[in-house]
Formats: sequence, C-alpha cells, structure tokens
Amino acid sequence: MAAERKNIKKEENLIDWYNEIMLRAELVDFSAVKGFAVYRPYGYEMWELTQEFLNRRFKALGVKNTYFPLLIPERILNKEKEHIEGFSVEVAWVTKGGDRDLDEKLAIRPTSETIMYDSYSRWVKSYRDLPLLLNQWNTMVRWETKETRFLLRGRENLWQEGHCVFASKEEAENNVLLTILIYKDMMEELFAIPVLVGRKSEREKFAGAVNTYTVEAVLPNNYVSQAATSHYLGQNFSKPFDIKFLDEKNEWQYGYQTSWGASMRGIGIIALVFGDDKGLVLPPRVAPIQIVVIPILKGEETDSNVIEYSKRIHEKLGKLGIRSVLDDRKTYSAGWKFNEYDLKGVPIKLEIGAREVESESFSIKIRLSGEKATLKLDEVKSMPERLERLHMEMFDKAKKDMDSRISIGKDREGFVSALKNSTAIVKSAWCNRSECEDKIKDQTGATSRLIPLDKEALLGEKCAFCGEEAKVNAYFAKSY
Repeated sequence: MAAERKNIKKEENLIDWYNEIMLRAELVDFSAVKGFAVYRPYGYEMWELTQEFLNRRFKALGVKNTYFPLLIPERILNKEKEHIEGFSVEVAWVTKGGDRDLDEKLAIRPTSETIMYDSYSRWVKSYRDLPLLLNQWNTMVRWETKETRFLLRGRENLWQEGHCVFASKEEAENNVLLTILIYKDMMEELFAIPVLVGRKSEREKFAGAVNTYTVEAVLPNNYVSQAATSHYLGQNFSKPFDIKFLDEKNEWQYGYQTSWGASMRGIGIIALVFGDDKGLVLPPRVAPIQIVVIPILKGEETDSNVIEYSKRIHEKLGKLGIRSVLDDRKTYSAGWKFNEYDLKGVPIKLEIGAREVESESFSIKIRLSGEKATLKLDEVKSMPERLERLHMEMFDKAKKDMDSRISIGKDREGFVSALKNSTAIVKSAWCNRSECEDKIKDQTGATSRLIPLDKEALLGEKCAFCGEEAKVNAYFAKSY
C-alpha cells in the first residue's frame, strides 16, 4: 500500500512534494540506517531498464562487466594524493573484524579507482593488453554531511563505474567524449529529459582528473542536477599505481586512463521534471508498466465477459512487446485503481467495461495530458506508436521548460540576483578563474555547472561577475 497522502503541492514545496511522491509511488522507502534508502521493486525495475540501455551501449564499445571488492585498504586509497583529499571527509571506515581490531583500516568504497588500479598494475604489461575496458554495477558509500534526499543524494548510492586504460592520450580522450554522449542519450532517449553537456571547471572537476565532463538536467525550481560524469585521468593514476606497458618499440610507457559513471539519480530527476500533484509521470521507455488494463467490474454476471475481453487486449499488448499489467483485482474499486496508476505515473490506462465489450472497443487515457479517447479493438496495434509519440511529446515539453529557465547574464547585479534568488539558471561569459568561482558561490550559493562542450562565440568580452577578461561561456546554478 502507498504511504499516507499529505497533499503537498509541487509548486509550493518541491522537495517535500518529491519526498512524499517517492514514498507513495513505492519507488523507495526509509531504512533503519540514516541516509541509506530501500529501493523498492517498482523503482528498482526502472534501474534495471537503465542498466539494459547502458549495457548495450557500453558493450558496443567493447566494455566488459566485472566486480571488485567493496573494501579498500587505506594504503591503496592513499596512493593518489589529490584523489583521497577530495573524498577524505566522506570516507566510511571499517576498523574491526568481529571483536578484533584490524591491522589496517579498510575504506568502504567511495569510488573504485584505487582498488581497481591496484589490479590493473598487474594485468597490464604489454600494448597487446590494451585497451582495457571494464565496468562494474555496484554501490558506493560517501558519508554525506548534507541533508540526504532519495535518489538525488544519499550515503549509499547504486551506480555503475567504468574504468579504462589506453595506450595513447588520443584514445583516452575519445573514450571520455564517447561515454559522456552515451549518458546524454540515456537522459534524452530513455528518460525523455533534455540535458546540458560540457566540461567542469577546475574547481568542480573530479578529484585526480585532468578534465571532467558532465550532463546536467534543469529542474523546475531553477536548480540543476548532475546526472552523469566522465573523467579524463591522463596519467595521474597510472604513475602512482605503476600501470605501464611495453610498447611496440619495447619501451615502457604509462597508460592513459578514463573513468565514468551514472547513478540512480536520473530516476529522481524524472520525478522532479515530469511529476505533478497526482504523482509520477513516467516516460514510456523507462516505465515499468507502460500500459495498464483496468476492467470496470460491477459485481454482475457480465463481469466475466469484461475480464475475458480485457485478457485478450492484455495478451495482444504482450505480443507487441509492451510492458502491460491487467489489474482485475476485485478487492479494489476502479476509481482507486485509476488514482493508484496515476500516482505511479503509468503512461497509458485502458478502461474496459460492458459497453466496450459489446462494441469491441476500449477507452484510453493518457497520463501526461489527461486526453481520453475510445478506440476499436484492432487499434491495439497502434499502441507502440502511441508510446513512442508520447516519449517525443514529453521530451519536447521538457525542452521548452528547460530553455525558458536559462537566462543570459549580462551584468553583475542581474547575475547575482538570478542565482541568489533561484529565478533562473544563468549562462554568461566567464573568466574561468577559481577565485572568481569561490566568490560567486559565497555570494549566491551557486557554482559553475559546466562549460559548453561545443565551441561558442563568447557572450561578452568581460566576465559577467568580476569584469575580468572572459575566456569561456559557462552555466551557473544551485544544485542537488
């Protein structure tokens, strides 16, 4: 059963609304450990569909799945100084085994670079061993001190992390760009959410990386959320971890590395972008239930005919490859079911009553628009096309909303006001200096989210905030 309804409105309090919807739609639940969520089957199935999408794309690049230990010895975690400094305050440690103190502290995986690269140093010996392309689906623990939020920020997060070694800088840089575009496709082709794509600033890049690339989604409160990242590590890890190989000239070279990952945060972003006061509104390609068939039962002799006819339609949907459910439970009313599947964001509901049986038709209702229609039985075959059209409608709706929330920062006063009050996401000419970014964060609470991936003409000759010479265009916003 869904959690108790509190009638929180999305426009009045986005995060309280979000938390309620996550619980009531049964995507997640609280656990006995603070900051650690339970991922319920309905939410986890969305993660499985995400895994299927990404696995197909990763494997097309030659990536293999693997698994490495959850625990990392302190001496290994400390091998890359900048990396551990970036995570030190968030690392959770195991110091006892049973009732005995351990000889060495073990970190609970905050990310797997160090434990994987310890093995890579033994596996990579020759240019013939490269490229080494591995990915793992696992969990990572970062002891967040900020307020945790379901899927968006937790102490334990489900994610995937890819870690690759190449013989050349060019191959590694190409891999970084290929994977960030895969994540863009995940957001747009699977989740129907348009994203901004670009490079992180020096201040915001991953600890130990040469460059970090990101995809960021725009949220209804003019915040953004980082959906995935891809890092070019250069030789920053291969040298301390001694990942080197004999090249074709029989000379030792250090490998060039990449790492990249995405978590369940994208599923939370779906809820924030599309949800309404009735509940979730799910894009068809990632919806666990794409169509629900609801027989209208009245406790009469005709009910058996309604159920049999509903089964026929449900079977036809299955043969079309549609994830459908026939809800013929007699313990819940049709009205309760309509509300429940609206809460769960099912894209299309089909309603079947005695009238539909008699006329060999069915009634359809679209979750996104509320549009209703009556169709003939042979129009069941149009459902895959309708689901695809719905995906595009959702993407177009989200794109228009995203574009409306981005303003061009032309002067310091407008720049600061928009970010401080979260009235817009600001794109502006920027000096690309860390000291300027620090002052922006102090005054507005916002950070640079990305520098656009594609080269653009500068929006101005001077930085909109500090007035120094502009070097790049950049997006600024608050984030979760």
